[in-house]
Amino acid sequence: MTEDLAGANPRGLHFIAELANTVQDGTEAGAAALRALLDRHGGPPFVLTESDARRMREDTARLIDILAMSDEDRAAEAINTLLDEYPARPHLVRLPGRPWSLHNKASDSADPTHWLLSTTALALGLWLSERGRCAWGQCAAPDCNHYFIDTGRRAPQRYCSPRCATRVRVASHRARQGR
Repeated sequence: MTEDLAGANPRGLHFIAELANTVQDGTEAGAAALRALLDRHGGPPFVLTESDARRMREDTARLIDILAMSDEDRAAEAINTLLDEYPARPHLVRLPGRPWSLHNKASDSADPTHWLLSTTALALGLWLSERGRCAWGQCAAPDCNHYFIDTGRRAPQRYCSPRCATRVRVASHRARQGR
């Protein structure tokens, strides 16, 4: 089975940010919730046990560390370390109506954690090489700690959503107005 999660495209990369936010928020990230997250993003049909879910949550901390990095040399080193430990099996796939894209191959018997770390390391590595910088980050809004994937082409993204950006701009405007 192929997954749309491995290619360096925003669709697959948003899975990484959503996974990091789910795990760090401490929301219910049990096997059922992680399975639903994989399903939403086109992940493989793993049967996840609670033990698998616990291990995936623990290993997601490594992805969160990378998403918190802004230095591309450090990020590349961390990504390479993951790829050394969890080699990816990339191959080209053409999905109906879409151009060829690079995906990570997973067998039905593959370890979910191995698949997760190899897929996300491949996707982040491709995104870093395409963008030439860490095109991801943590929201700059003071009351938000969510991670995001920067898909813009102009100035680097600072906020996880337009809502957070607007809240910061409104608060700044009100502070200048003396309210």
